[in-house]
Amino acid sequence: MPSLDIMGDRRSGQDVRTQNVVACQAVSNILKSSLGPLGLDKMMVDDIGDVTITNDGATILKMLEIEHPAAKIMQELAERQDNEVGDGTTSVVILAAELLKKANNLVRNKVHPTSVASGYRLAMREACKYIEEKLAVKVEKLDKSFLVNLAKTSMSSKLLAPNSDYFASLVVDAVQAVKMTNVNGETKYLIKSINILKAHGKSAKDSYLLKGYALNTGRAAQGMPSRVAPARIACLDFNLGRTKMQMGCQVLVTDPRELEKIRQRETDLTRERIKKLLNAGANVILTTKGIDDMSLKYFVEAGAIAVRRVPKENIRHVARATGATLVSTFADMEGEETFDPSVLGHADEVVEEHVADDDVLMIKGTKTNSAVSLVLRGANDFMLDEMERAFHDALCIVKRTLESNMVVAGGGAVETALSVYLESLAMTLGSREQLAVAEFADALLIIPKVLAVNAAKDATELVAKLQAYHHAAQTKTEKQHFSSTGLDLLKGTLRNNLEAGVVEPAMSKVKIIQLATEAAITIIRIDDMIKLDKDESQDVGEC
Repeated sequence: MPSLDIMGDRRSGQDVRTQNVVACQAVSNILKSSLGPLGLDKMMVDDIGDVTITNDGATILKMLEIEHPAAKIMQELAERQDNEVGDGTTSVVILAAELLKKANNLVRNKVHPTSVASGYRLAMREACKYIEEKLAVKVEKLDKSFLVNLAKTSMSSKLLAPNSDYFASLVVDAVQAVKMTNVNGETKYLIKSINILKAHGKSAKDSYLLKGYALNTGRAAQGMPSRVAPARIACLDFNLGRTKMQMGCQVLVTDPRELEKIRQRETDLTRERIKKLLNAGANVILTTKGIDDMSLKYFVEAGAIAVRRVPKENIRHVARATGATLVSTFADMEGEETFDPSVLGHADEVVEEHVADDDVLMIKGTKTNSAVSLVLRGANDFMLDEMERAFHDALCIVKRTLESNMVVAGGGAVETALSVYLESLAMTLGSREQLAVAEFADALLIIPKVLAVNAAKDATELVAKLQAYHHAAQTKTEKQHFSSTGLDLLKGTLRNNLEAGVVEPAMSKVKIIQLATEAAITIIRIDDMIKLDKDESQDVGEC
């Protein structure tokens, strides 16, 4: 039989599936020991020797240089979970790898990958429906103590766990400070308006919340005032320096005196631009580019604050909070240079404050949206970076809960309840999907198992007890309250996690199941891999 001549390597059938599953299992095994409140940290050292210490799944996978194409899907999976929910990145990878392993076993036992995929999709739909209808608890009135418990659950696996009461309270205050109502009347929480500043020194418990948006840059010149109130803020995206001609332009001068006039005109152009800014009423000027000394002189004389080289992301947040428009040129439709006062943002005051060893520009009382800043203190960069990641996850979780109002019990309660439910559902199916749904149910137990193993407890016994409780909750009406039973990993026992305050947003669990299932189906459907050899003739040509 003639075969296709390929300049490369081709593998097909079971070999490819096994290879893909092994690669995904390898990625999952890296993360397994970092799951849960007693998970361990990873130390990542990159090619230039920079060290990162973390147990955040998305960060670990982002730093790994993964070559295997199937394992890269796992990397993207964690990234999507991080973007859509903000937490649960480790769980989603572990669950996807376990689903893959079970699916591969089914395919080896002569179940077609299409049957496995349709069974997994059915199980995913039923699981999500069961969470929303039976397991999720609608919280009408989210008081602060409930939100603090949510943030504590998110932080329990991070570096901040010992002081989680204090930090969870900071997180809740920060999220509630950026509450806004959009044009459709929906309440939203703009956590991007929370700026996180990291400052060396003192202990982690000396971190605090500042009212106002803090820019990690000081005034451009000492002669400027340190406080301006009320502030009218211009956000610019161009240089405020002496005007130079564009590349490719040339002026032929026959008289040397004309040269001086050209220089003078360049200076005058800049002065006119700054006059237009100041005449429009701007008394705080933020730009992403530079401001030269000559321009600074005009701002000092006018008693305005000018700040140069503000990061673009920060200036966008300032513009959104104050109602300003980011201006990239003075030119208008007629080709003239003008500056419209309507593009200015407004705030009650802009003041320079000393935080740790740095000067920080605080924008207080912003017009459109309120903005706050978290100042994190810590011993070194490793600690501050990990604190920032923990805060990011907790902020996202509190935001998601406030917007959806649905929570579920943590500590393996949801996964075990779903496993028991899907196991009994599988028995009612009279098709091939039955096997896939049963394996899906079994795969969900990986989360409570790994949680127990990481806490140095007997995983087999604890998970068996947990299954018994959830089976009773689903079959006996008088024992329905057992549906929130989860693991207490510190004592190695079971408890009602909803009452104990170990709670998570329902949407986080739904997303974990949806994304993990999609990733597992994508990989199990692959039965052929063609890897082309690198074309050496091109390399020679490039040299």
